[in-house]
Amino acid sequence: MPVPATLHCSECDWSSPIERLFNLCPECSAAVLVRYGLAPDPGLRERIRSRPPGMWRWAEVLPPVPCERIVSLGEGSTPLQAAPRLGAALELPNLLIKDESLNPTRSFKARGMAAAVTMARHLGASLLAAPTAGNAGCALSAYGARAGLPVFVAMPEDTPASIVRECRGFGAEVELVPGVITDAGRRVREVLAERGGGFDLSTLKEPYRVEGKKIMGYELLEDLGRLPDVILYPTGGGTGLIGMWKAFGEMELLGWIGSERPRMYSVQSAGCAPIVRAFAQGTERAAEWENPRTEAWGLRVPKAVGDRLMLTALRESGGGAVAVEEETIEPAAAELRKSEGIDAGPEAGAALVALRTLLQKGTIGRNETVVLFNTGGDKYY
Repeated sequence: MPVPATLHCSECDWSSPIERLFNLCPECSAAVLVRYGLAPDPGLRERIRSRPPGMWRWAEVLPPVPCERIVSLGEGSTPLQAAPRLGAALELPNLLIKDESLNPTRSFKARGMAAAVTMARHLGASLLAAPTAGNAGCALSAYGARAGLPVFVAMPEDTPASIVRECRGFGAEVELVPGVITDAGRRVREVLAERGGGFDLSTLKEPYRVEGKKIMGYELLEDLGRLPDVILYPTGGGTGLIGMWKAFGEMELLGWIGSERPRMYSVQSAGCAPIVRAFAQGTERAAEWENPRTEAWGLRVPKAVGDRLMLTALRESGGGAVAVEEETIEPAAAELRKSEGIDAGPEAGAALVALRTLLQKGTIGRNETVVLFNTGGDKYY
């Protein structure tokens, strides 16, 4: 008989059945994660392959919810694209791009919000809220509309107008807040306290967004037949990076892989690089970045709840963290778009700059299989 999924604190011994909504751990305020009773199942991969494409085909490693309660817009099963021209220019023949711009609302945030909104509605939330500097707000607004739930989004007042229009277009209530995303987060908490009955879907302040995003790791294994040697991941809150690292551990429990792991590299802008600085300093936590500045809005996260989890994954994988100069980001994103026809956002541009740096240093070998994540399309216009 399968062991039911449960909630567990990422730092202390707290745990709970999945029967009501939790944000951070009630004992120590750390991130809460879902744990599954996984064991080798020889037929599971074939059963998954027999299902229609999409994120929810991986039901055995997603939060338990009746099929009719799933909130979906067709997220997942994004392509792992070869990059022949860019690879030739870099002398890196095995370069691949995981193109998350083909998700609903044009970013990987659709995966996390599909899982989080599904569980929030299933467990009784009457209002959904989150701070955003870009793609997360668009995804929450769309999935909230799909679920028939009201959405409140707070965002820094300098957020691109296209993001504001998209969120409002899906019916969300949008409030522009002076400052950065941490200030928007404070406003979300105030609004939820005032209104009652709502649920905060901030990055890693609830357990389920990481579950949706971890499926990117499962898809890499499915598409390649093995894991890549290297993953370059543009990092703000880091949920995708944490999720994929979690997925690799689950795959080992299922007997699909051994102890091998890709080397994970976090990519940030030099104008907001708390994870890069903490990695270099050897600390377990990343201090808040003062005066964060970057036009790659998905990277402008001065303080991440999942800092310890990210740093652990980077170090245990044998990878690292790279900061790139701000003025190099958009030219690199344009190069991606022009050379491969991929709708690359600035975050992917940052990853391309980091890839060049690591190749020049010899940190990445020319014959290695490298996956660069395009986490979202170029929607900042």
